[in-house]
Amino acid sequence: MNHSNAILGMPRQIIWGYIGIIIFMMGDGLEIGWLSPWLHGHGFSVQETSLLFSAYGVAVAVASWLSGVFAEALGGKRTMMLGLGFYIIGTICFVGFAIPSQNLALMLPAYALRGLGYPLFAYSFLVWISYRSEQKSLGAAVGWFWFVFTGGLNVLGALYSIWAIEHLGHINTLWSSLFWVVLGGFFTLVLNKDTLPSNQGSSKEKLKEILKGFTIMNDEPKVLLGGIVRVINTTAQFAFPVFLPIYLSSFGIPTSKWLAVWSTIFVGNIIFNLIFGIVGDKIGWRNTVMYFGGIGSGISVLLMGYVPIWTDGNIVLLTIVGFSWGAFIAAYVPLSALIPSLVKQDKGAALSVLNLGAGLPVFVGPMIVYLFIGSIQAIGVIWVLAILYFISTILTYFIKMPKHMQNGEYETT
Repeated sequence: MNHSNAILGMPRQIIWGYIGIIIFMMGDGLEIGWLSPWLHGHGFSVQETSLLFSAYGVAVAVASWLSGVFAEALGGKRTMMLGLGFYIIGTICFVGFAIPSQNLALMLPAYALRGLGYPLFAYSFLVWISYRSEQKSLGAAVGWFWFVFTGGLNVLGALYSIWAIEHLGHINTLWSSLFWVVLGGFFTLVLNKDTLPSNQGSSKEKLKEILKGFTIMNDEPKVLLGGIVRVINTTAQFAFPVFLPIYLSSFGIPTSKWLAVWSTIFVGNIIFNLIFGIVGDKIGWRNTVMYFGGIGSGISVLLMGYVPIWTDGNIVLLTIVGFSWGAFIAAYVPLSALIPSLVKQDKGAALSVLNLGAGLPVFVGPMIVYLFIGSIQAIGVIWVLAILYFISTILTYFIKMPKHMQNGEYETT
């Protein structure tokens, strides 16, 4: 790739956007690790906090689907400003009014409003990347996106909140998220001078553009397959926290050690988000998803269940397996390059399907646990998750590039 166009695979003209994403996601993710137990300590039942996170998940799924088509219809910056606005208003309602009221009926819509924010802000930037990257380095460009996204959400947000809770308190820590998301917005929307052209047509044409997020699944069945594979990608990530700490405790592994394993998983994940982005550009996006993603994730998920049995709860081996699983789920990163490349136009609509696939596991994971844990126990649920990964390999086999593509690049004709 021409060095004037990219820095380490990141398109040069939108580099401030990547920096903005990691700062925004750090603000967005700072309460993930402690909000549920904190609310539980303030008199809310586990069922009530589960309901709160479910409402948030609904909003995330809806906004994830809308993000791509909104970026096409309204332009990248307008969509990101919309996401920033939802986040700010949602935070003011949730922290300023809903939490002090201790009223779940107020907390549910307020937290859901906040949940509309990050998908519109972050996932619409994926559309931007797909337009600004050269085909041969698109895998690396989206790898960088998932690196900054996950690094902000699951690593920096958690590390910052450890410091902030001690020095600011829980409520002020939640308020401080506004500082970080606004700072992230400044980098992405002000310092980033590039603009993504919006659909300049009439309101009717823009509505048609938004509806393409549905119709493209009928017109391009491979895009629908890609969306299903994307759901499978992180289903275990949202299923594991529901039941795995309890399962591991039966082998003498306390929750504190499980949390250390969980953080190690995401260290593996953010490192390999970059590596598999580059690997995908070299050996093929589809091959990377099939072999490393589907088969690698399936085997490592099974090991997460069986290593504690075989080794009587050896935490070192479990940590190594966890790191491996985090690495293999990163092998799905090339989907963000493969799926928009299946279509010549409507890349935003294609990415909307993929983004919906990123939002749905927030429900699908806990729902699998809810449906199966009583009948087939924890190890049975682990087998269900592993079989889904193996199914994703089969589905990905059928996501073949169209004839106008050769070796991951458009023909010059």
